[in-house]
Parts: sequence; C-alpha cells; structure tokens
Amino acid sequence: MELGLIGLGRMGTHMAERLLSHHHTVVAFDIDTHAVQALASKGARPASNVGELVKALKTPRAIWLMIPAGLVDQTITEIAPHLTSGDTLIDGGNSFYQDDQRRAAQLGSQGIHYLDAGTSGGVFGLERGYCLMIGGDEAAFRRLEPIFEALAPGRDTVSRTAARNKTPPIQAEAGYLYCGPSGAGHFVKMVHNGIEYGLMAAYAEGLNLLRHANIGSKPVAQNAETTPLRNPDAYRYNLPIADIAELWRRGSVVSSWLLDLAADALARDPELKDFHGRVSDSGEGRWTLQAAIESGTPAPTLASALFARFESRGESDYARRILSALRSEFGGHAEQSGDRP
Repeated sequence: MELGLIGLGRMGTHMAERLLSHHHTVVAFDIDTHAVQALASKGARPASNVGELVKALKTPRAIWLMIPAGLVDQTITEIAPHLTSGDTLIDGGNSFYQDDQRRAAQLGSQGIHYLDAGTSGGVFGLERGYCLMIGGDEAAFRRLEPIFEALAPGRDTVSRTAARNKTPPIQAEAGYLYCGPSGAGHFVKMVHNGIEYGLMAAYAEGLNLLRHANIGSKPVAQNAETTPLRNPDAYRYNLPIADIAELWRRGSVVSSWLLDLAADALARDPELKDFHGRVSDSGEGRWTLQAAIESGTPAPTLASALFARFESRGESDYARRILSALRSEFGGHAEQSGDRP
C-alpha cells in the first residue's frame, strides 16, 4: 500500500523504515530536509512540502501525521485543502482524544476520514514493532489494516495468553486494535501513558529505597530537629542496585520491559551521573487524571506519579519554603541544612 508520512523524528523515521521493509510505499515529508533525504536513500519517495506529498499519492490517499500534538491542527489546516473525499488522515502522535472528536467531525463534513492511532514502542519500534490503539472510522481502518499490521509486532512476538490457547486468535494478539469511534484510540493510549507514569514511579521509588538501605552506616545529625534512627543496625546494607535490577528481570513478578531498560541504564552507570532527575510530562498523565475526575474513577497511584513529575521540576520548592517558614513561626524550629549529612 501507499502511505504519506509527515514527521520524521525518531519514531516517524523508524515507522517509515519498518513499512519499507514490509514492501509498502512511503512518501515522506519533514521540515528537516536532511531527514527526508536520509529516508529517501532507504527507498522512500521524498516530498518537499505537503502539497507535493498529496499529489504523489494515488486516491483514496492515506496520510499519517507523526508530529507533536501542538502542531496537528496547524498541519491539518495546511493539508486539508489538498485532500479529496475518501482520503484518510491518521494522527499517530499523543493528541488529546477530545481534539480527535472535533477533528473527525470537521474533516468528515468534507468527506475526509480521520483515524487516531495511539502508538507505543518508542525508539525500539523499528525492530520490535509498535503497539497500535486505533479509533475513528471503522471502514477506513479496515482499508488500511495492512499498514497497521506491518507496523505492529505480530502474533509470534509473545506467547499466547493461557486462557486463549483453545480459542481463535483475536486482532489484539497481532499488536494492533480497533478500539472504537473517534478518540477511542487516543483515549486508550492516554490511559496507557498514565499507567506508564505509575510503573516508572514504582520502580524509581523501590530502587531508591534499596539505595537508602545503608542509612544506619551514615552519621546522623544530633539535634532536636532531626528524627533519630531508632535502630541503625537494621539499615546497614550496601546493596548492589544494578545487580538487583538485573536479578529481578529473571523470574520475578515485577519483570517488564521498563525494568529491562532500567537494568540497562544502571549497568552503564549505577549512579546515573548523566541525569539530574528532572522528569517532563507531555500531557497524557494530566488528561488521564482529568478523565478519572470527570468519570468519578479513583486513580490515586496515577495521580501520585504525575505530581511526582511536577515535584521533580522544582514546582514544589516554594511550598517547601512555606512549610519551613511555618515551622519557624509557630515553634521557633530552625531550618537544618540536612538531617543526615
């Protein structure tokens, strides 16, 4: 099949290469002309602008946007005049699902189909494949299913779920799924990323606790402001954190791809000296909590993980200064430079 691809960042480029390896035709455009030419050298057909990309495709066209969520509306405005009835636009980024509903209605009035494709796989997707969560016009999805099938990991990448061994294979086992009407794909991806925040936070907190298991071997400040360690002898373990992460990858119930990645990072540098602990969020965690609040669905773990990211960026510094000031005001408690030097 033919696919136009706009956006050749790390994921977009790898997705194009995977499609080319499955013998699909890719017409590619990016504002970075070097990225376009690099992909052209691997078999893609280059385009110098969106109009040229549209003209290079046979009707009905399919065009995949792999760009930041904040640029999607601008790009749709630019490309829509070049499209004709029956064409399909696919947004494979991390857009807010309610924006998908609006875009689908707007484009649908022009006879243009719109699919929202939540895409997970990161920089490893080229070789592992991409987990795809798709919403929108089902007929358009069916027509483009060979594209999704090529991008997805495939049925043989993991063993079948035991309870499904006696039943026919389902679509999800191939690594892609039509989730429902417009916005459904990005809604599922939104919650997926909210869960990802929580999993990452759990690993981070657990490994950090292991790292502090030697607190009993460290000097403790002796003053009225510092809670004493009741039993220092209970905390004298100098644990090999990198080795423990490696151990847990084997047979443990907490094993996962995220743990694999953590073990790899720790093996390279157990102290993680190249990182400063400032963790960004691209919006999906916030939208997940918004959906949880509006639907009355408890999600305290996901909320805690999101707020931890805010805190990592210094957004709680002023609050902590207020706490310190209040202790000083009501009790004359002097601020300590560090409870445990």
